[in-house]
Amino acid sequence: MSEEENTSILIENERDALHILPLKILPLASPGLANARMIKNSHLNSVIELFRDDHSGSGQLQIPDLPNEFGWENPGTHPDMIMLRKIGQMPSYDVFSLRVTLRNLNIKVNDYDDLKLSEEMNKELATYMTGFTRPLVKQIYGKDDVEINTFEDVVKLFRDPDVKKALEQLNMMADKLGIKVEELPRFLEDYGDIFMSLSYYRRCMDSVSPIVGEFLHALPDLRKNYTLKNDVSLQKTIDMLENKVFVLDQQIRARFESFDRETQDMWDDLSVEKFRSLQKVIKSYHTILGGVLCALSVKLDAWHYLFPHKSAGGPQRRSEFIMTEMRQGMDKIKQLDTKAPNK
Repeated sequence: MSEEENTSILIENERDALHILPLKILPLASPGLANARMIKNSHLNSVIELFRDDHSGSGQLQIPDLPNEFGWENPGTHPDMIMLRKIGQMPSYDVFSLRVTLRNLNIKVNDYDDLKLSEEMNKELATYMTGFTRPLVKQIYGKDDVEINTFEDVVKLFRDPDVKKALEQLNMMADKLGIKVEELPRFLEDYGDIFMSLSYYRRCMDSVSPIVGEFLHALPDLRKNYTLKNDVSLQKTIDMLENKVFVLDQQIRARFESFDRETQDMWDDLSVEKFRSLQKVIKSYHTILGGVLCALSVKLDAWHYLFPHKSAGGPQRRSEFIMTEMRQGMDKIKQLDTKAPNK
């Protein structure tokens, strides 16, 4: 699969993508970039995609080539060039990573809603959020069978409780947290947002996991193939990819399990300090989680597109793709620290 053809199977709306940044959200000075996108290509490089359609494919520019395309004088000091070079170093363009990085770079987006997931994605994540909404509902109502479809339903429920018991529980919860009752909606919104991010990353992982399995199961056949087993360079590359993909998959799972334990610990002895501490830890992992998942999805989407089932493509075609596309950029993927979060 070529760079031009590589479109993630994980998303419908580009706001929900790991590997796409619509440049219209940034305060750029050049009107010609308003309809362009920054994307991660199959080599995990950040490039500017000026257009994409079924007939012409994808028109891409490397970031250093922008001054010639747009006639920028003194490109080293041009504000758009400076901004795009910095953003081009990001490992992922998911909204949660963008919030962290753009704030650190002191870059203000044109509309903050552009750093929120789409309504479609929010609805899709409702099932993932159940594990986080249930303890909240139980804390307030003493039961967890209140109908909740989105986290916004949780916030509305607590803002306008319909039973006297809920008011009493709200006061008790505020006391436990050490905050005023009127501060609870802000706490709940922060709670919802941080666990929405975890739900989003889990959803991305669940989407790419089957392809991880497909890819890893395909490698032994290539390793023992009669015409390929003596290709030393290929065999080393297969070993590297097998180890890298497997380790990253296991590290992400371990990180999620660690977050689950910390979340349970928070609810066992609820306090605002525990939540803020966990919130800080989860936010600190946004960019690396997003980066690893972005890289895996871009690479494995490309593999799955060309080889959607076991009999698709022969050993020679698969080995060529591994050498020309799969191995390129793998050194850009950072490892995940899977130790328990430091409190």
